[in-house]
Amino acid sequence: MKKTKWLLLVLNLAVFGTGAAFAEDEIGFELSADYFGKYIWRGQNLTDDPVFQPGISATYGNFTAGIWGNLDLTNINDRNGNFLEMDYYLDWSDDLPDLEGIGYSVGLIYYDFPGSYADGTRLPDTLEAYLGFSFDLPASPSITCYHDLDEVDGTYVSLGIGHSVEQVLELSPDVPVAMDIGATLGWGSASYDKYYWGTNQSKINDLVLSVSFPFEIEGLTITPSVNYVTLLSDDIRDTDAYGTDSDFFFVGIGLVKKF
Repeated sequence: MKKTKWLLLVLNLAVFGTGAAFAEDEIGFELSADYFGKYIWRGQNLTDDPVFQPGISATYGNFTAGIWGNLDLTNINDRNGNFLEMDYYLDWSDDLPDLEGIGYSVGLIYYDFPGSYADGTRLPDTLEAYLGFSFDLPASPSITCYHDLDEVDGTYVSLGIGHSVEQVLELSPDVPVAMDIGATLGWGSASYDKYYWGTNQSKINDLVLSVSFPFEIEGLTITPSVNYVTLLSDDIRDTDAYGTDSDFFFVGIGLVKKF
């Protein structure tokens, strides 16, 4: 029953206020290819070595469908050259009618884990629904709630802020480099934290800080970044579910091409 209610919420919000949203739109495609020194997801150190994360998405009006993957580049998880994770997602994003400056996104993410870790464990596939709001205010605050409909039956909430500087330097007169600064704070419900961390209490789990420097060359957006992740809950820091480290610093670079 709980899963049905969440699915109905997603569907209702996706069609809310659509009208003739598709009438004059064309299909757009986006290809992405990211390299990171680690793969840290919601504070969980899933791969403590370099990874390659490609993705492809198609957008029509306010609707986006996409596929994203995480490929291990070393044998740290005994999966060198193999995809440890594949995500499939559907998203509807729009502005709330009659409420200026508030946008929303609603969608579904299916997490597929085709491979096992070095110790033989394998994460079961699962499905999340999410609902997020963004606000056209100083520091661009946002909040997104993810609820697992399947294996976990728990909730993770992400609070975010960010600031962009249009140009901090230039590689050439035609290639300015911007700067994006972001921070997100994650909270997990008791059931979420019990499943992922073994702690049966709701906690403020993790803090992510990032600075990136996007620039564009011949229609290709290139984004180097510096990232820091830390676990905030003492109970979660004391677990060894994803290794003994609780603070992570890593760099990355992303490529995006739109068609």
